[in-house]
Amino acid sequence: MNLEAEHIMTIHVQCSKDMEVRNNGAGFLRVIPIIGGRVEGKICGEVVPGGADWNTSLEADISHVCARYLIKTDDGEYIDVHNEGNIRFDINSKIKTSPKFKADIKGKYAWLNYGVYVAALDFGNQEGQVIITVYKLK
Repeated sequence: MNLEAEHIMTIHVQCSKDMEVRNNGAGFLRVIPIIGGRVEGKICGEVVPGGADWNTSLEADISHVCARYLIKTDDGEYIDVHNEGNIRFDINSKIKTSPKFKADIKGKYAWLNYGVYVAALDFGNQEGQVIITVYKLK
């Protein structure tokens, strides 16, 4: 069985220096502040400063990422983003996550509240930049 997916948006997230909580008994926790960014695709807008990624290294090559932040669309609506996944770092690894969205149920972007979304993360050319490409499964 092959699954089809539709490109929804690409999010260029800008992060600042991480804050190390360190070993909390469940892994090595780093909180990475999200300080801005831009969104393009079916949704265009900006990443609102103030979110963060709670990144926990479980072993030397495995991490759990859990980011929460807001998007403000170019037409003034806010969308809550909760993006989570487990990552195994090896020579062929690509970071994959399962984002979830919350938007005004009566707004233009209510459709984001439904469906299954997946994302691929890459590191951008600028220090602290992460590029998240989001797809909706058909």
